[in-house]
Amino acid sequence: MKKDIHPTYGPVVFRDASAGFTFLTRSTLAGDAASGPGRSTATIEWSDGNTYPVVDVQISSASHPFWTGSARVVDTAGRVEKFRQRYAKTRTSTDSKGGND
Repeated sequence: MKKDIHPTYGPVVFRDASAGFTFLTRSTLAGDAASGPGRSTATIEWSDGNTYPVVDVQISSASHPFWTGSARVVDTAGRVEKFRQRYAKTRTSTDSKGGND
């Protein structure tokens, strides 16, 4: 790897405040570089006694509707039937398939 072109990669805590869920992982948001999108100056003391930078997220696997089971099922069959009824061509006896030729 070339020196001085890669961002610092280190441990970071991501926190979903709406679900009270936190997890420790590694990210480039841990670096000492200038602030960027998502970069946080806040820190948190983890259960191992070390202090890590913390990044607050709005949605995680603990609060996302798909993973929590609260996702709504859309009635697509009703929409398809509505479309067919609205745009269906009227069939005449000459249009029907399977006729005697």
